[in-house]
Amino acid sequence: MNDIRIGQGIDFHRFEPGRRLVLGGVEFHEPYGLSGHSDADVVLHAVADAVLGAAGLGDIGQHFPDTDSRWKDADSRKLLAEAVALAEEAGWKVGNADITVIGQQPKIAVRRGEMQHSIAEILKVTPNRINVKATTTEAMGALGREEGLAAFAIVLMRHF
Repeated sequence: MNDIRIGQGIDFHRFEPGRRLVLGGVEFHEPYGLSGHSDADVVLHAVADAVLGAAGLGDIGQHFPDTDSRWKDADSRKLLAEAVALAEEAGWKVGNADITVIGQQPKIAVRRGEMQHSIAEILKVTPNRINVKATTTEAMGALGREEGLAAFAIVLMRHF
């Protein structure tokens, strides 16, 4: 069967002073991080939701609830790897991912290649199948006031 599906994921987190900032599995050296139950990596959370959605397996809140202490301060690379494993068990393999980070800071371009390689490794694809880009909100709204970050992801999955 040559079946394909597309999944879409979205995630938002507030900034929190003194926490590590991890985006796409890459640590950024900033005086702030993102607030959340896990490491709050908005990029990997959006990708995990897209993977699970394309495979028809729900969302990360269903599989990794913030009410479960096992996921407290969890490395989101492990969450995404588990989402990929669940999709593979259901017969799905990632084809590619397109990700947009939305916020005024930090600047993503200087770490884009690292993020692509990190995400590609977790999704078990080559880095040229991962696209990471960023945009600002032109200072509009909560993201424009630098209250946090958002990420959107679209993932194509192929049935094998």
